[in-house]
Amino acid sequence: MLILISDAFDDSLATKLATFGEVTTDKNRLGEAQIVLVRSKTKCTKEYIDQAPNLKVIIRGGVGIDNIDKAYAESKGIVVRNTPKSSAIAVAELAFALMLSTPCNLITYHNGMRDGKWLKNVKRTELYGKTLCLMGIGNIATKVAERAKAFGMTVVAYDKYVSKSDVAEMRATPEEAVKDADYISLHLPLTNETSCMLDKTLISHCSKKPVVINTGRAGCVNQEEMVEMLTDGTVSWLCTDVWPSDPPSEDCPILKAPNVTMTPHVGANSEENLARIGEETFSILEALKKEGAF
Repeated sequence: MLILISDAFDDSLATKLATFGEVTTDKNRLGEAQIVLVRSKTKCTKEYIDQAPNLKVIIRGGVGIDNIDKAYAESKGIVVRNTPKSSAIAVAELAFALMLSTPCNLITYHNGMRDGKWLKNVKRTELYGKTLCLMGIGNIATKVAERAKAFGMTVVAYDKYVSKSDVAEMRATPEEAVKDADYISLHLPLTNETSCMLDKTLISHCSKKPVVINTGRAGCVNQEEMVEMLTDGTVSWLCTDVWPSDPPSEDCPILKAPNVTMTPHVGANSEENLARIGEETFSILEALKKEGAF
């Protein structure tokens, strides 16, 4: 049994996985591997999978699996899993930190101090009493909602597959969800249905000029239209940790847009989260071994 760790995981994981067989980080041995562990960097396309004739299991350390051709993998008898619970706290904390940074003007104040400016005339606003709209109400969004409620925010949410929530008031449509939002936080998988879901048409239903926070998938936002909305003030600010590619191309329109706070896809990169991903990966492999998957 050969386990290929293709992307960055907690350093202790290789030792733990030795109980299942040989562990390597040598990508040249893909053709020998029965199990491959990936995060975001490795793209498990049809071509990639075809280079691994012995492959039985792909595990993605993280929430989504859009970097894996799941349908093709399963057509070849390959089991595909991810670690949906492990990243919830890390991503939620980044989403909330980005949301806090905007009304607190942290970027503006910091840059002003660096430039020798004393920007006392630039006033802050508060999260207290504001409305947060969550697009998607899975593990990460639930953690964001818990933090928002602790700050005295009203939390509403839209999720096609969820009708009730203990942490948010559910809305029947995306348009209803964003109507009164001061903040919109995206926690959606990228599908044909969610691609470019946040666009001018959806934002036209907002009664306010919301701040948008995206720690989900870049493709859920219409990039060109977002630049237009940031420029004309329809959207007051964008905070994004996710990009069309890692890193984004130089001509990515968001990079030069006004009123944007950017981070380099680090939502799941906390030390604690890497350890949790390793633990969940180990548990998945234990269960799959008992099931006879390898």
